[in-house]
Amino acid sequence: MNDIRNHQRVNDILLGPLERPVLHWLAVHLPAWVTPDFCTFVGTCGALVILVSYVLSNLHPAFLWLASLGFVVNWLGDSLDGTLARHRNIERPVFGFFVDHTNDAACQIVIFLGLGLSPYVGFHVASLTLVAYMLLSVLVYVRTCASGEFKISYGKLGPTEIRALAIGLNAAMFFGGRQAIPLPAGAFGTILINPYDLIVAGIAVLLLVFFLVTAVRESIRMGKTNR
Repeated sequence: MNDIRNHQRVNDILLGPLERPVLHWLAVHLPAWVTPDFCTFVGTCGALVILVSYVLSNLHPAFLWLASLGFVVNWLGDSLDGTLARHRNIERPVFGFFVDHTNDAACQIVIFLGLGLSPYVGFHVASLTLVAYMLLSVLVYVRTCASGEFKISYGKLGPTEIRALAIGLNAAMFFGGRQAIPLPAGAFGTILINPYDLIVAGIAVLLLVFFLVTAVRESIRMGKTNR
């Protein structure tokens, strides 16, 4: 097993060229009282805002915009804590790795629970996507311990892109409203298709593909090197 303190971080995401300068600028200009732990707390608050907003979207669709704001707050806190620690040279590799990713897992559960409790995406679809997300997360952590590489981007996609997709989905749900498209299904009569379910299920399939491909590839590689 590799020492978690010496892992190599890989985050080759599509939005990286935009994200990294913003995070660096914030890390340079934030006052001293803003600590990495405070940023983690802010990210957690963002996840709770998302949960409450999705639930409240049962009352009015405008709460979807509040959910999108929650995604921005969650991104800011979750992405900035590590950047700030590295900029100030106050990294605590083991503590940070444990607390940050334990908190991330709790936040993901909160977010997908909220999505499933909204009137736009089925709870079963949100739960399936949560399972896929958690599977990939577990693989990332196990692979970090096994190979020493902490890779959080697959196919140029990472948590930042997932948040961007969620904000886009929120906008689509706000303007499109609740959808149930009837489709003829032969002997089964007519079935109702929810396009938002299809989009979220598509993300679940993509995450599962990343999980399976990476798990098989890494198993073969480690088997050949007898590690």
